[in-house]
Amino acid sequence: MSPDLLPLLVDRDPEAPLAWRAGVPVSAREFLSDVARLASQLPDGGPAVNLCNDRYAFALGLAAALVRGQTSLLPPDARPDTLARLIEPGRQTYALADDAALDTPGMPRVLIDHRAASDPDSDPALPTIAASLHAVSLLTSGSTGAPQPHAKSWKTLVGDVAAAVGRLAELLERPSLTGLTLVATVPVQHSYGLESSALLAMLGGAAFDSGRPFFPADVAQALASVPEPRALVTTPFHLKTLLLSGVALPKVELILSATAPLSPQLAAQAEQAMGGKLIEIYGSTESGQVATRRPTQSEVWQTFGEIRVHAEHDAEGTERFIVSGDFVPEPTPMADILELVDNRRFRLLGRANDLFHVAGRRSSLGYLNHHLNSIPGVDDGAFWLPDDLADGVVRPVVFVVAPTLDAHAIIAALRERLEAVFVPRRVVHVDAFPREGTGKLTARSLREFALAQLAADGTPVHLTHDVPEDHPAFAGHFPGQPLLPGALLLAEVLEAAQGVPALAARLGPRPTLAAAKFLSPVRPGSRLSIDLVPETAPSRGLRFEVRVGEVVAASGRWTPGPES
Repeated sequence: MSPDLLPLLVDRDPEAPLAWRAGVPVSAREFLSDVARLASQLPDGGPAVNLCNDRYAFALGLAAALVRGQTSLLPPDARPDTLARLIEPGRQTYALADDAALDTPGMPRVLIDHRAASDPDSDPALPTIAASLHAVSLLTSGSTGAPQPHAKSWKTLVGDVAAAVGRLAELLERPSLTGLTLVATVPVQHSYGLESSALLAMLGGAAFDSGRPFFPADVAQALASVPEPRALVTTPFHLKTLLLSGVALPKVELILSATAPLSPQLAAQAEQAMGGKLIEIYGSTESGQVATRRPTQSEVWQTFGEIRVHAEHDAEGTERFIVSGDFVPEPTPMADILELVDNRRFRLLGRANDLFHVAGRRSSLGYLNHHLNSIPGVDDGAFWLPDDLADGVVRPVVFVVAPTLDAHAIIAALRERLEAVFVPRRVVHVDAFPREGTGKLTARSLREFALAQLAADGTPVHLTHDVPEDHPAFAGHFPGQPLLPGALLLAEVLEAAQGVPALAARLGPRPTLAAAKFLSPVRPGSRLSIDLVPETAPSRGLRFEVRVGEVVAASGRWTPGPES
């Protein structure tokens, strides 16, 4: 075969299962027959936006698009605003879906009926795909909420999976992954879910279950519905929930975990409960999966294949860590701080963007969250750093799902694990966190969640806002002595309040300004400290104070407007 062409499926027994649907096997031959039928139905052009929830339907859509030479876009969700950003003038974008009720405004839709029976007499040829084909764009949701595309060629995906298969087979002491059935709790549109379920079957010789079980009983049922040897593809959040549930779990040979580091204690519990080896995968959407470790055996990660990692400094002198080689198409910086053992082994110290200092001491949110979630009785938890500083010192707040523990018990447990400067002064109990399908809790969603929780119980909300040096209002207010007009200052306060869900709900769609005092001018480049104080019942008002440094620039009160 030409090196410019790579097969759609790895060499395998065409009659052996490639997938399982509700306990029923689907052979590789049946899959290829379904792919050929769907490929003939796809419109010309593309790209295809693959919105299928069923893992088999997703794999069909991905494979059919590849056969047609089309790129698949994999968004993090199917919200209308997300889909609207994927439509570009001059492109024939269409959606692939397995839910007839899903609306895809602005783009035509192809509905995949993955339950249709395959032709029992067909003997389809194995398609080959151009190695350089732009196969997928993984669209992760960044801090702005706008999907950030990361393009992957078919050659990169094939190389990525091949490296993982070699490592996993070695760790499992198996010649290959043939016969291993994967049950995944992660969405297949996510890079980890794609690489470690659908592609690990198509390109690695395993098989995958078509569902995406979420609740512990559903995970146990999905595992029981497929034959041994089995593998569970999951995340630390899902795994902890599963183990805390007390549900009896079938035996597995392999537990794969990714998206956040796993504690050795939780890894040991998982291995004991399910009998298999727990392997963590490290990587990113940009790089793909690049390293593994077994946390019950070592804290050190080892890279795949010929991948190497090195440190370098950017123009500002900040150290960053670069992975390169093997299937990684170009040197790629990672978003983490590593401690290099050599150019193939490292320790993971935390995210580069979650480091902070308190009283001259440095820590990371990942480290603090690790210790918080290791407390018996804490089902889920997160440290949050407010935007404001009190006396120049950040005051962490802890949010927990811990029905059997009070705040005093949690703080006492943290004192045994952390330096005193990192122990929070406040613990807020919540019912659940707004986690994504992968179990991730993004910085943006945590901030919105934290502000909403604090505002809901009448706690003041502290926000900061920088006034641009070149704000257009300064041109007319006033030459030689520029200042921010009072009306715009009030607009900044209202926008800040409406950015906190609990405060926006309190004020309603048409708030009324009940009082305002302007006490000091606001100049270009000022940093505004905005205090929003919810008033207690029966009033539903919101008092505010705006400071520049220690000087109060404005104060006042907003109240809910008329209902209609």
